[in-house]
Amino acid sequence: MTRILLVDDEPQILRALRINLLARQYEVAEAADGTSALRQAADWHPDLVILDLGLPDIAGVDVIHGLRGWTTIPILVLSGRAGSADKVEALDAGADDYVTKPFAIDELLARVRAATRRAAVHEAELAAVRIGDHVIDLTRKTVSSGLRLTPTEWHMLELLLRNPDKLISQRQMLAEVWGHHHVRETHYLRQYMAQLRKKLERDPAHPVHLITEPGMGYRFKP
Repeated sequence: MTRILLVDDEPQILRALRINLLARQYEVAEAADGTSALRQAADWHPDLVILDLGLPDIAGVDVIHGLRGWTTIPILVLSGRAGSADKVEALDAGADDYVTKPFAIDELLARVRAATRRAAVHEAELAAVRIGDHVIDLTRKTVSSGLRLTPTEWHMLELLLRNPDKLISQRQMLAEVWGHHHVRETHYLRQYMAQLRKKLERDPAHPVHLITEPGMGYRFKP
């Protein structure tokens, strides 16, 4: 059953959404503020988040940033803010879709179905990513032939594989894997990337998948 986390401080909105989603066999949890939403998401691991931007404690955009620090689940913004600047800010922060209030429930449910379909396809693709002679399954955290990766290697590899052909800056990788206090420790990246290439690339000295962009970061080429 698909899990949906509703984040809104308007009780009537939460009630209407809950009734409609439960009637269509979704599993639903609720949060009335951003702090609760982040905690609930970490504990419950929803498949999709429906998020209001105008929360009483922290900005909805900051909730998006908080979620995107560790998950790629779809985030559908449901907001009374109809200005293009708000939409652009939310989408740039990592939201997948944006619906303005008042809204038609049928349209919202169609957006939910579309977002969960896209996520399911993406997860299926991530179950069989090939690097050299190895097949990586990110959904189960396994590598063919029983090859073992450390938790740090998995974290780095997942960040790259979930963003094919996209440059992941050194700063971003350090912040997401080691935390914001380590964004200058670039020697961490060199050490662990060398280990990943040794384990996965056919010729670690001449990698074709785990690519270094000198002075900038790293890129996964499928």
